[in-house]
Amino acid sequence: MTNHLRRALLPALLLCSLLSATPQLSAQDAFVLEAVDGQRWMKGNMHTHSLWSDGDDFPENLAKWYRDKGYQFLVFTDHNTLLQKERWLNLAKRKGSDKALQRLREQWPAEWIEIRGTGDTEEVRLKTFDEVFAKLAVPQEYLLIQGEEITDRFGKLPVHMCATNTAELLPPTGGESITDVIQQNINAATARRERTGVRTLVHLNHPNFGYAITAEQLMKVVGENFFELYNGHPGVHNSGDEKHAGTERMWDIMNSFRLQTLQLPLMYGLGTDDGHNYFETASGKGAQPGRGWVVVLARTLEPDAIVEALEAGRFYSSSGVSLQAVRFNGSSLKVEVQAEADVQYQIQFIGTDRGFDPESRTASDKPEEADTLTRVYSDQIGKVYATVAGPVAEYRITGKELYIRAVVTSSKRHPNPSEAGEFERAWVQPIAIKNP
Repeated sequence: MTNHLRRALLPALLLCSLLSATPQLSAQDAFVLEAVDGQRWMKGNMHTHSLWSDGDDFPENLAKWYRDKGYQFLVFTDHNTLLQKERWLNLAKRKGSDKALQRLREQWPAEWIEIRGTGDTEEVRLKTFDEVFAKLAVPQEYLLIQGEEITDRFGKLPVHMCATNTAELLPPTGGESITDVIQQNINAATARRERTGVRTLVHLNHPNFGYAITAEQLMKVVGENFFELYNGHPGVHNSGDEKHAGTERMWDIMNSFRLQTLQLPLMYGLGTDDGHNYFETASGKGAQPGRGWVVVLARTLEPDAIVEALEAGRFYSSSGVSLQAVRFNGSSLKVEVQAEADVQYQIQFIGTDRGFDPESRTASDKPEEADTLTRVYSDQIGKVYATVAGPVAEYRITGKELYIRAVVTSSKRHPNPSEAGEFERAWVQPIAIKNP
């Protein structure tokens, strides 16, 4: 192991010894993810913004949009705020808000809309979460969940984390480094969860936004078991560039070291749209809704049930592909796609061998960039074990795998991609393999 990696991993090893509540690493038992025996797949978005922060539409319009598009749940995650208390919006001070008001008037009766003042002083009262929930949520059909985007930073680098299912605001904590900022916010959320009993899930948002976060910085955080693998905002660089690793590459690097070296649980990868721009219609432009989501397998459509299923890994992430079932029996992983007519599918099984080469090099020749870029590792990390054409594929475990995951790629182009040339995909969550 390189000295650089030893230095990077030491804080995590210390945290593991100090935090007794940290989940213990264990290989995944057999499971079947399929809509049977009272379970059902539920599509949801865990990252969106309204006029309560920097989104461009009213929360009730957003909630109606996702409900009309067939989503089962939506999490409101405005920046450092909850949809609570009384708040009035001065339309003259928000560019484009006239479109939002027009849509509000088209979709809602006059008595629903509260306006005061005229001209440049005209204000509209923003509806609270409770008001929107009462108006649009349908028991066991459509759920709205209160959340927050904890919007922090280290220096000029953005560190954003979404909290799903929180009844109280989680103020950003700051910290002494990128890793420390993430860890301090996780610790605060964990303490709040233990104190209140509210099952809050916190995930790390768009690590390549501003290229702020590396795989090495994120992999060490104790209690951070979710990050945005796919975010539909075109400014978050899911695919990286010539110097920056893409989020899928970061995913494999993190999980390889978390399992083999850090003795930490797997990191799960979420799909979100990070919706801000609800009036943008040009393909590939703006942070439009509907580009990415999660599909959760649960028995009831309630916040605790959704969080519990996510924490158990009973979900997949998608930018367009729907799955029928995922089956793991300890000796094989089988993926079944809910196939569309005239669409072809490719299923890849990806993982890392036990005892992989941990050596790495910097991604830049400039010393000042060395610690700001995810390092370059061997192709032994995140290698493709098998590629199968068709809507059904099965991979037999050999025993050499540290973990296994699957990604399904469709022949169908994404209708409104965040990056040019995207095909619709689905990502099966990684599974830790028992040591034979």
